[in-house]
Amino acid sequence: MNSSSPHYPILLLCLLLFARFRLYQSSNHEYGEALSKCILFFEGQRSGSLPHDQRMTWRANSGLGDGSTVNVDLTGGYYDAGDNIKFGFPMAFTTTMLAWSVIEFGEMMPPAELRNALVAIRWATDYLLKTVSQPNRIFVQVGDPISDHNCWERPEDMDTARTVYAVDAPNPASEVAGETAAALAASSMAFRSSDHGYAETLLRTATKVFEYADTHRGAYSDNSNIRGAVCPFYCDFSGYQASIPLSNVHVPVEYISCKIFGICSGMHFHCNFVEKLVLVLFYRSNLYLSSHCLKTFQDELLWGAAWLRRASQNDSYLNYIQNNGKTLGAEDNINEFGWDNKHAGLNVLISKEVLEGKVYALQSYKASADSFMCTLAPNSSSSHIEYTSGGLIYKPGGSNLQHATSITFLSLVYANYLDRSSQTVNCGSVSVDPKLLRQMAKRQVDYILGDNPKGMSYMVGYSNNYPQRIHHRGSSIPSIKDHPQAIACKEGSIYFNSSNPNPNILVGAVVGGPGEDDAFEDDRADFRKSEPTTYINAPFVGALAYFVANPNCS
Repeated sequence: MNSSSPHYPILLLCLLLFARFRLYQSSNHEYGEALSKCILFFEGQRSGSLPHDQRMTWRANSGLGDGSTVNVDLTGGYYDAGDNIKFGFPMAFTTTMLAWSVIEFGEMMPPAELRNALVAIRWATDYLLKTVSQPNRIFVQVGDPISDHNCWERPEDMDTARTVYAVDAPNPASEVAGETAAALAASSMAFRSSDHGYAETLLRTATKVFEYADTHRGAYSDNSNIRGAVCPFYCDFSGYQASIPLSNVHVPVEYISCKIFGICSGMHFHCNFVEKLVLVLFYRSNLYLSSHCLKTFQDELLWGAAWLRRASQNDSYLNYIQNNGKTLGAEDNINEFGWDNKHAGLNVLISKEVLEGKVYALQSYKASADSFMCTLAPNSSSSHIEYTSGGLIYKPGGSNLQHATSITFLSLVYANYLDRSSQTVNCGSVSVDPKLLRQMAKRQVDYILGDNPKGMSYMVGYSNNYPQRIHHRGSSIPSIKDHPQAIACKEGSIYFNSSNPNPNILVGAVVGGPGEDDAFEDDRADFRKSEPTTYINAPFVGALAYFVANPNCS
């Protein structure tokens, strides 16, 4: 092959990709086993009355009174991570990603695992339907996070306040409502072939929820009755300037100590890099900061509209995306994707309209998706994504595998879109084709499953070497079946501080993972690395499904 061949730049980039990272011997991974366990994890996160076919048998019923204080049934749903709170915002994103996994890769799943994936989605959507069951109201959270994070107890024993947090019109909740609309719309597509009536209910509800999000624009944390419960845990910190002085955000001293100095005393919080920087400045300056928190809801409005467009094929949502893109920040070209920021996922999702639907009026979204893919390619002139020396995608801020799994998912989805339209991405000096995107995705998946400097699987229960001391209350405390007596709030501290492995294996849980040096200490107290979350696993379901059907990444 000579240098003038059209395939030469792609071959060169492949060589650079694999030369850049030290290669670790492939373990010929059992992607089917990993997929099964990845889905099983969600049973360990269930809240509510557990069904007779519950497979994670060390769990039991919990949160059976959720919503009773406001005379609404809010039982069910998922605990987001290692705590006992039901945060609506990340739960909705988790649901969207599970549904998207089924939409794009469901046909590649073994039939039993497709059924299990749909069960996992429905456990969430049944709950989300409850949160929007009342006109002009959305329930955004159940549980007081401060009291919950001050305890270390099983969900079956929790005696902390199950405070219900709701937003009523005309007050804003655009990011939660927008993401909930996306979740319900995407899930309607996942259920369309197996339960048409349920799918119609989901889509009809999604339409109403999106109307709330768009009509009452603003961040849900702008509401004084919500702010202290969702910040700093799940505020949307990705861009919109909201009028919330830092002095009005009630951040506990324990949180600042935890995030800056690592003195966590059994507490756990969710914090991205921007939040940590703000808190460091706040702590060190000893000044009243008149600058405001940075928040956004615009990406969730576009995201919700994009999913409603795909689920309904209604041109009104296509027009919304076209007419509101500029004012809602679609041109910001932010290379992020996760519960907090939908930009990269939005661009990939809408690109399908361009690549396969020939809707060229949306070309700017495809251009942004192309740009994002170029940032993933090592040695691309636009490369901005960091990799560890072992080859893992790395972004600062902790819980790094949430980035690795979501970006991996997007690269596989986009590879499919490009493949079906026979296109590649021009990244200046190099060209990125579907094969290369899949190879890069496989490198991330294999790293997580054990092809890494530690030789450790970061999925609990997969292989013989995986984290034993994950930051998870239910997993770390003897189960209610082995220890029927209640273990109160502070009585669980002995289990948190123990150096023993967790007694209950949360099979399939993908933890936060290693840092930029590929190092991982199996330490329960280090929640940044050892805590699993639902939104780490959800996109990983889709990625694993692809490699079940394509283990050789051809």
